[in-house]
Amino acid sequence: MKISKSLRSATALGIATAALACGLATPAAAQDGKKFKIYLALSYSGNAWQSEAANIVKALAKTPPYDSQVELTEVISGTDPQAQISAYESMIEAGADGIVSFPISSTALNRTIKRGCEKGVKFFMYDATVTEPCAYNVSYITSGFGENSAQALVNELGGKGNIFLSRGVPGNSVDKRHTDGAMHVFNQYPDIKVVAEYYSYWDDRTTQQETAKALAANPNVDGIWAQAGEYGAIQALLDKGGKLVPMTGENSDGFRLALADPEMQAKGLRGVSAGSPPAQSGYAFKLMMEILTGKRQLEATNIQYPLPWVPAADVKVCEGDTFENGCNAFPKDKVPSSFVTEVFNPELLPELTLQSALEGKQTPGATIQPLPAEVTRAPNEPGINCQRCEAPADLYKLTKVEPTVKP
Repeated sequence: MKISKSLRSATALGIATAALACGLATPAAAQDGKKFKIYLALSYSGNAWQSEAANIVKALAKTPPYDSQVELTEVISGTDPQAQISAYESMIEAGADGIVSFPISSTALNRTIKRGCEKGVKFFMYDATVTEPCAYNVSYITSGFGENSAQALVNELGGKGNIFLSRGVPGNSVDKRHTDGAMHVFNQYPDIKVVAEYYSYWDDRTTQQETAKALAANPNVDGIWAQAGEYGAIQALLDKGGKLVPMTGENSDGFRLALADPEMQAKGLRGVSAGSPPAQSGYAFKLMMEILTGKRQLEATNIQYPLPWVPAADVKVCEGDTFENGCNAFPKDKVPSSFVTEVFNPELLPELTLQSALEGKQTPGATIQPLPAEVTRAPNEPGINCQRCEAPADLYKLTKVEPTVKP
């Protein structure tokens, strides 16, 4: 639904009046007509997921009315925490109003983030999280990818077998939380043996290379638990001789199409597609903008994004450029196999289409739509999204799958 200019103006006036009546300060950029200075701060950027997440923010920043409200600058600092700390410090000194970021470490950035918060900077983290209380964490990280996908693999293997762990980026909160959840499940099954564990940096090519090395030492693997980059593991198995094994992975288009391919199934592929939606970046950015423009009051908190869960039987190829009619994958001639499908959310990000994620382009005729009033709070997880806190007793509770094999 488009909102007329007059209605937007009236709404803005009402919000400003209410803010003054409540003793709330109207954001400085809104007062003087200048654009909000927003930084898109990436750390690791060498894969399709990171590119899509960044493109989503860029597309939204070009969409009215954000196009007249936002001055967006992208900064890529790499996998060294000190480099990202230096980047944050430069943004703070440059007068940032907000920083929407994929943080490389959950703890190393805290001191700099706190200093920025004290200067009025809003920090919104997406996907990966930090433990500094003044930052907003918008992430699916607490929704159970590790434990649910591990249990799905155990079920497929009948509770026994040699498996590989294809991990993400060392030291990152996402990789840690996923692996902790997975090992909580695997450790309950003494006949499940982790015979190789490697970091694949959430990248198909790196995953293919590292999986090939693991296969050279352990050719009789029975299953693979993979984070993003999982399609590379399939390629490594095919290169080795064509036999596939049960796998769990994230949301690449190639993986989803393979799961539903009868030829791949005949070679032994079974599993489920779950994992990290690049759409988290857009949700974080819109929340930040609603706060900066006075449309929402929300103290710094941990916000949970839902976990996608697509078993092979539920893969449905889309006919258009968005998720419609329950579809969740695209034809192989439309996007690369590494394309991460979970870039859309009809409720949170109706402004986006395929070109938004592929090229950072705004959707013609689209305008920014308000987010739902309520947000889903994420549970506390020490070392992941909070410092002095206690984890819930059912931290690794299964939410998507039930054990079919007794531990």
